[in-house]
Amino acid sequence: MIKATAGGRLATKQIPLIAGRSVAGIGHDGAMDLPVMPPVAPMLAKSVKDIPDGALSYEPKWDGFRSVIFRDGAEVEIGSRNERPMTRYFPEVVDAVLANFPDRCVIDGEIVIPDADGRKLDFEALLQRIHPADSRVRLLARQTPAAFVAFDLLALGDEDCTQLPFEQRRSMLSQALGAAAPPVYVTPATRDKAVATGWFSEFEGAGLDGVVAKPLDGPYQPDKRVMFKIKHERTADCVVAGYRLHKSGPDAIGSLLLGLYDDAGRLASVGVVGAFPMAKRRELFAEVQPLVTSFEGHPWNWAGEVQEDHVRHPREAEGSRWNAGKDLSFVPLRPERVTEVRYEHMEGTRFRHTAQWVRWRDDRDPSSCGFGQLEEPVRFNLAEILPR
Repeated sequence: MIKATAGGRLATKQIPLIAGRSVAGIGHDGAMDLPVMPPVAPMLAKSVKDIPDGALSYEPKWDGFRSVIFRDGAEVEIGSRNERPMTRYFPEVVDAVLANFPDRCVIDGEIVIPDADGRKLDFEALLQRIHPADSRVRLLARQTPAAFVAFDLLALGDEDCTQLPFEQRRSMLSQALGAAAPPVYVTPATRDKAVATGWFSEFEGAGLDGVVAKPLDGPYQPDKRVMFKIKHERTADCVVAGYRLHKSGPDAIGSLLLGLYDDAGRLASVGVVGAFPMAKRRELFAEVQPLVTSFEGHPWNWAGEVQEDHVRHPREAEGSRWNAGKDLSFVPLRPERVTEVRYEHMEGTRFRHTAQWVRWRDDRDPSSCGFGQLEEPVRFNLAEILPR
């Protein structure tokens, strides 16, 4: 893990976790010594179709970087769900933690970035914050400052809170951060399903991702799917214009590359669909072979002459730090077939997550598959949830 002190000094130190306790007794010599020590895998949620009933607390589902933050005096460490060290990328969050968190605590939440107007979350700006150059990190911290939305408490002072019921942890969290100022927030919560249902439809317009339901009597269970998440699900008819091979061999589809036509008639890459059983991967491979073509004249001829009217193509993310080492090459197909896919929501002009296959739509003309078919969420001002 990477840690930042109050003076901005960065240091690396691995601190193992066993059942929420540090293995070695870290002494009081300036090193972190909390009842719950990093790293901690966050508690997770399983997807359900509808908002459930019961003894539950409902919260908005934030679309950011899930982070468990540890503070012990001047020591702050920002953990992440995927074990990537996050502290060095968000110096302004470290400053906010030192200014607003209790002196010794462990708090679970989400790092988010509002857009320039504070009206909607900007996940693309959040992705840009993961940069190797410290000078760039500091610049982006000023240009696109992040906020932290807290929603669970794992430790406070010398108390390990993970075995307490969520209802009690939530009450303690609200008290611990009762005087916190932006950019630190406590997420809204309700026990009223009708209110949560309203949030589900309204808050999407501010860039949020759905609703989470948490059992009131549940302990904090790292890396266990014991909460419930309800996310938006929609369908779209997309043009299939390429594929990538599966890692198993040269006769199976890894993913189909999807496109939609913009108002200028250009086919823009919007994402992929790739969760298939192995038999379906081989079936699809054989099915699309008659459509294999060259890049010459293909709408995603990424190696061709750069045009002023640039349109997004599947290899555009090749230089991304998130795709380091990934082979994003693909086999081009004539854009003559249409597939229906399920998706949750858009991030700009692409699917925010990998789409899910539904069926071929051979009754659809590929040229009719444009962005106009996509449902637009009702606009909602993020500032009504996170006042600035």
